[in-house]
Amino acid sequence: MSAKGQDYYERLTDFMTEFVFPAERDYEEYRAKAGPDDHTVPPIVEDLKKAAKERGLWNLFLPAESGLSNLEYAPLAELTGWSMEIAPEVINCAAPDTGNMETLHLFGTEEQRKQWLEPLLAGEIRSAFAMTEPAVASSDARNIETTMLRDGDDYVINGRKWWITGVADPRCKILIVMGRTNPDAASHQQQSMILVPVDTPGVTVERSLPVFGWQDQHGHCEITFDGVRVPVANLLSEEGSGFAIAQARLGPGRIHHCMRAIGAAERALALMVDRVQKRIAFGKPLAEQGVVREAIAKSRNEIDQTRLLCHKAAWTIDQHGNKSREAQTLVAQIKAVAPQMACDVIDRAIQVHGGMGVCDDVPLARLYGWHRAMRLFDGPDEVHMRTIARAELGREKGPFALAAMQGIN
Repeated sequence: MSAKGQDYYERLTDFMTEFVFPAERDYEEYRAKAGPDDHTVPPIVEDLKKAAKERGLWNLFLPAESGLSNLEYAPLAELTGWSMEIAPEVINCAAPDTGNMETLHLFGTEEQRKQWLEPLLAGEIRSAFAMTEPAVASSDARNIETTMLRDGDDYVINGRKWWITGVADPRCKILIVMGRTNPDAASHQQQSMILVPVDTPGVTVERSLPVFGWQDQHGHCEITFDGVRVPVANLLSEEGSGFAIAQARLGPGRIHHCMRAIGAAERALALMVDRVQKRIAFGKPLAEQGVVREAIAKSRNEIDQTRLLCHKAAWTIDQHGNKSREAQTLVAQIKAVAPQMACDVIDRAIQVHGGMGVCDDVPLARLYGWHRAMRLFDGPDEVHMRTIARAELGREKGPFALAAMQGIN
């Protein structure tokens, strides 16, 4: 790590140890009493946000705010993955706000940034990103059917979105909506993005969708847009730029998720190691069973391999930019690798915990549910594997490879 990165790492480690982990029980007790349909934030979160701000642990994800590179941020995001329901938000580094803040920072007008980016950076409001739709395969964004048609000084929006993270939270005030503004344009110039305040007439939150039966505090919602009118001034960038904005937004978001997934896997491994040293079966600790030792060794190998790939992707973004072909391929690689790795490690931890592993006495079941869902959101595994394969098939053979082929062909 750089000296700056090391300093942040030590301070964030202390903050997690002193404040975040002790707050988990308070958070869970509040959520249990509130019930699954209450999406208000537990008060402990706002208390922790104040403590994080006081310690300078705030907006670490955004280089323009923190001065940290992606590579410097990666170990910090990993730490927050140990307590994924609390830690990312209390340092203002939680999705989807991070992606939305990056989008507003890159593409927002001065007025848009003042109205929405500033309160997001201050942690005063939350936001959501409305792209996925129930009626089409949204992994191919060209399928998106929501229309955003110009009518005088307004755009009129009609459509249905779902799995829109964060909308159930009463603090969510703004949506970035992706829809079709020009169906006659080339396929990648038909879509645009526009800012829609949540309280705009015609915006209806139909329901919050559970993930494996669990309702997140912030919610993952289905929303209808019925004749929603917003001013032309709410458009991000220009008509037809939706795909370009999406790529700029999703690249960092994908790698941030992967950084946190490594932290979640580390916590699962720590729980596994603790469990097998204390539990006796067939006359000896589980830790002395060969199959258990193999599960631990595999988990350590996979976590460390994934971390190195994640850091390589972060370094490549720093060196060549998020839009470079090298960065896009590496982000696809890590997005395909990290969630699967986390699922595998968490599953092994569940197995050695037995019945405890599938209940809420330990966080493993919830960790597994989130990371299994992560294999779908921000692009399913298959889409990322397709990107990786296309890059490999299109790679020009170097002289070394050509020489090696001569003796075979």
